Amino acid sequence: MIIVLKQNISESSKNEIKKFVTSKGYQIREIVGEDETVLGAVGSGSLDIREVELFEDVQKVIPISKPYKLASRQLKMADTIVKVKNVKIGGKRIVVIAGPCAIESREQIMSIASEVREAGAVMLRGGAFKPRTSPYSFQGLKEEGLKYLKEAGEKYEMPVTSEIVNPKDVEMMSHYIDMYQIGARNMQNFELLKAVGKQGMPVLLKRGMCATIEEWLMAAEYLMASGTDQVVLCERGIRTFETATRNTLDCSAIPVVQKMTHLPVIGDPSHATGMRDMVAPMSLALVSSGASGLIIEVHNNPKQALSDGPQSLYPSQFEKLMRDVEVLSPVVNKSLEKTPRILQPSLFKKEKVENSLKTIAYQGERGAYSELAVRRIFDESFGVLTCKTFSDVFDSILNGKAKYGVVPVENTLGGTIYDNVDLLLKNPEITVVGEQQVRIVHNLIGFEGSTLDRIKKVYSHPQGLSQCSEFLKNKLPLAEALPFFDTAGSVSYIKKLKDKSIAAIAGLPAAEYNGMSVLEEGIESNPLNYTRFYVICLNSDAEVWRSTSSLNKAALTFSVEDRPGCLYSSLEIFTKNEINMKKIESRPVPGKPWSYRFFIEVTFPKIENLKKIEKEMNESTHGYRVLGSFTQTV
Repeated sequence: MIIVLKQNISESSKNEIKKFVTSKGYQIREIVGEDETVLGAVGSGSLDIREVELFEDVQKVIPISKPYKLASRQLKMADTIVKVKNVKIGGKRIVVIAGPCAIESREQIMSIASEVREAGAVMLRGGAFKPRTSPYSFQGLKEEGLKYLKEAGEKYEMPVTSEIVNPKDVEMMSHYIDMYQIGARNMQNFELLKAVGKQGMPVLLKRGMCATIEEWLMAAEYLMASGTDQVVLCERGIRTFETATRNTLDCSAIPVVQKMTHLPVIGDPSHATGMRDMVAPMSLALVSSGASGLIIEVHNNPKQALSDGPQSLYPSQFEKLMRDVEVLSPVVNKSLEKTPRILQPSLFKKEKVENSLKTIAYQGERGAYSELAVRRIFDESFGVLTCKTFSDVFDSILNGKAKYGVVPVENTLGGTIYDNVDLLLKNPEITVVGEQQVRIVHNLIGFEGSTLDRIKKVYSHPQGLSQCSEFLKNKLPLAEALPFFDTAGSVSYIKKLKDKSIAAIAGLPAAEYNGMSVLEEGIESNPLNYTRFYVICLNSDAEVWRSTSSLNKAALTFSVEDRPGCLYSSLEIFTKNEINMKKIESRPVPGKPWSYRFFIEVTFPKIENLKKIEKEMNESTHGYRVLGSFTQTV
């Protein structure tokens, strides 16, 4: 029953009502809402509701008609928000949990944790006890796997969840995980549900493969009646006559369940479909249906996975899915749950490394996106050299001040950074040996204690201002947007001004390095915002780098005669040698008005394919040159 209490009831009166109801064999759950406080009374006791209505501070008593009492929307109208450490599941947010189906080794879970965390997952999943159809299949690393999972979660600042299959493991697992997972096969293992519920920890409850929605909610009731109110439901597909997919994903269950219960519900498209190429579209379908999150299987080498490889996404596929979910979220009036980027300590080191062989040059000030790219490529032993211009980066390599340089070459929104293309064409002594992609997450940065209503001026690079135009228009309509030569530089500039009415737009590293506060995170208008960087060095140093890589991409340049079909004839050479052209742009030749060189990027199966075309390209074009060969990033 639901006991609605009168407003301003005293604690003594409330306790008197609780004592009376519990004496009749009922359990009490107090629910405090914005407008009223109610007591949920559940149990097998015997009580005439009129006895409760006689209490002076009881407004009314409502019987709960559903067999699931504590999980019922009748008991609690407001959505429950389940807290798993720093992550909140439910309400207007979408949470993404990701990781491998099974933990196979320490190296594997660490690698995958790093990848999914960077892509935007806020919780890490990984199976240590694997209930398999065949007794001969991989059964998991058990407690050893849980140790690896806990270590990965702590390193990458993500709460972790893992499936429990045996009641005797409840206590042991509680020391390693932040959320229990009850699998589909154990949804109606009532002794397991009671043992897990007694821990009072968050629980992810998957729907049984043949369970009705009511049976699913009754399983949640077992957990809640045993002691936990932190239950997240997970739709993972049901078994039907259809054999084209592993299971049949019941998207309609999402809105149905949300009407019946206050508990959050998420979806598992990996188990629902069993096929990698269907995970992304079904994820978007779940979000569109109203799901509060997704749990996705990701593996760095699915073909070699010991469990569920065919349904596991590659990290690059998961990265793309996260961006699609981020774009879709506002359409369904929700936002993607985020946690701040993990930044390496070297991003904030003030000292410089004097050894030029261990120095990387980039354009911009400390904390720039270019420095973030540097730290994705080079380890902590390398120092950095900040340069005022892109030309200074090239010069620092030529004069021996730096071993390598990292320069942006293309942005998904702004296009090609022609300054660096032209510098590559101008400096034949320098070559490209690598590339790195970085997602650009813009933040509004200011002084601690600043508020949006106080901001009068916002500084940033013109591209940064443009990419955050919607935020500036909607949240800071009266603030003046002022261009600055560099995003990170704008942060160090406003720091010197010591004015709380001034802010800057830049990345999190710039805020951390300068000791400033992030006032708003992720303010870019389009979340599909990436910059691709080249790693450059002297030709004489290139072979050392390339000897450790599998080369499959190159940047080229050449010009052709001014006659019909000449370019076509040159590109036909690519086709004959299995070389795929990814990009082509023309650049003016200095000192020769209306003359142009082409800048082209290609991919190929083996470096030998590129070497084979050198003679033909030299014969059919002018000034053919390989600007660099490297490993493609995806």
